[in-house]
Amino acid sequence: MEQSDFDPVKYGVLWERVQQMDKKIDKMERQIEELLELANRGKGGLWFGMAVSSALAGIIGFAIAWLKR
Repeated sequence: MEQSDFDPVKYGVLWERVQQMDKKIDKMERQIEELLELANRGKGGLWFGMAVSSALAGIIGFAIAWLKR
């Protein structure tokens, strides 16, 4: 590589772009981790809701069957 091929200004601009992209990638990684945490919380809420609704349906079914006797 000849000395005339190297442009320090272009290199500086490229270096700054790499630094900005690195910051953006770090921010995206944090946001993805937060989204995964929210998804896992939602999954727990879904299972809890299904358990409650199943229990209520069982109780109502038992009550209806008992009243029909």
